[in-house]
Amino acid sequence: MQPTTSAPFSADQQRWYEAACSKLDKDRLARMLFALTDIHSPTGATRGAAEYVAGYLGEAGLRSAYKPMSETTGNVLAEHRGSGGGATLLLYAPIDTHLEGDASDYPWAGPKMFADLAPRAKQIGDWIYGLGSSNPKAMVATLSEIARALVEAGVPTIGDLNVGFADGGMPVNVPERDNAGMSNGVTHLLMRGMAPDFAIIMKPWNWVYHEEPGMGWFKITVKGTLGYAGVPRGLPEFRSSVVPAATVIQELEAWLIDYAERNTSGVIKPHGWIGGVRGGWPNRPTFPTAATEIFFDVRINPRTTPANVKAQFASFMADLARRHPSMELEWEMYGSTPGGTTDEANWIIQSARRGWETLEGKPYTTPDLLGGQTDGAMLRRLGVPTARIGWPWPATGSPEPVAEGLGGMGATYVPDLMPCAKKIMYAVIDTLTRPREELGL
Repeated sequence: MQPTTSAPFSADQQRWYEAACSKLDKDRLARMLFALTDIHSPTGATRGAAEYVAGYLGEAGLRSAYKPMSETTGNVLAEHRGSGGGATLLLYAPIDTHLEGDASDYPWAGPKMFADLAPRAKQIGDWIYGLGSSNPKAMVATLSEIARALVEAGVPTIGDLNVGFADGGMPVNVPERDNAGMSNGVTHLLMRGMAPDFAIIMKPWNWVYHEEPGMGWFKITVKGTLGYAGVPRGLPEFRSSVVPAATVIQELEAWLIDYAERNTSGVIKPHGWIGGVRGGWPNRPTFPTAATEIFFDVRINPRTTPANVKAQFASFMADLARRHPSMELEWEMYGSTPGGTTDEANWIIQSARRGWETLEGKPYTTPDLLGGQTDGAMLRRLGVPTARIGWPWPATGSPEPVAEGLGGMGATYVPDLMPCAKKIMYAVIDTLTRPREELGL
């Protein structure tokens, strides 16, 4: 990794930056985050949350609009226009949550509904709980606070600030809601008037990333015959699909680990995980299923196409079939999004790193390898140079019990967000107070 390029603030820029940071209000951010968390917004049903945020940004002095995609969902796009001659910078985050927030989540999300899984807000001191409170709603609230502080400070920008929040940011597909997910919301915004020169997406982890992976969804079907619990093993008329599936799962797990190692490059390590297994009827266990399905997600490095990953997996399946000729297997790739990268030398990457260095008080260093997919990959693929920047995550020291593992991504310690807000504000001032030619445009 090359050292961060130098582009010092002028005396005016430093004054504007300090003035804007002085307007950042932790308590105001917390109030907005509580209100937003209290509005349930699963993928494909974000209308209430998006309308609330659009109204909030309008009251903050931005030209703001709710952009509907259907009766149940839509996006937010707000603008603070500069005097002219500068760049358009987008501050972006998704607004939808990854779980439904009802009984359909259980037992798959855990043994019970902890505070971070509940689709309603709860506050204990500086902690705010509720489904999506940390990811994505803390990002929405933080970027809204940055925009509000910029307006209140009266910074004389020449470039335009866009603030965008979209549905479909979660890596899910919801058929009953117009197949929402898979970055459909940010694609909708970019095709309908949102045209930034640069973007910053806020996501967890205290690094600046210039690239993010895509993802590929696969299904393996292990075939057998419909059986009956009363017959002995070894009958030629009956072949289990469940028992061979256990072998396939072990083989697949080993392949996924090897795949990640073989396809690591840049700052991306494209992990993969088996997400679920499906087969048979819980109310008919007497009849072993004729098919067992295995679902998994494998991440795709920006320098690897979905087609190439499909070919790698096809090779694995062919080898598996050769080594286990008694198994009858089918597979398909049923979902994919490509990864995306921005040149590290691009203005927005370097500006975000300068902001990181200013707050951290040390040179930027090589970040932890990344496997998490976001709408940032789609922004880059659609031609928008994009920096990803975040905060230390997950928060530690919660006074309220939270779910194990990923949970509801719904426990936010608000003071953790403020250094990230100042890092992003640095890039905002750095970018929007310079003419286009200084930004390489």
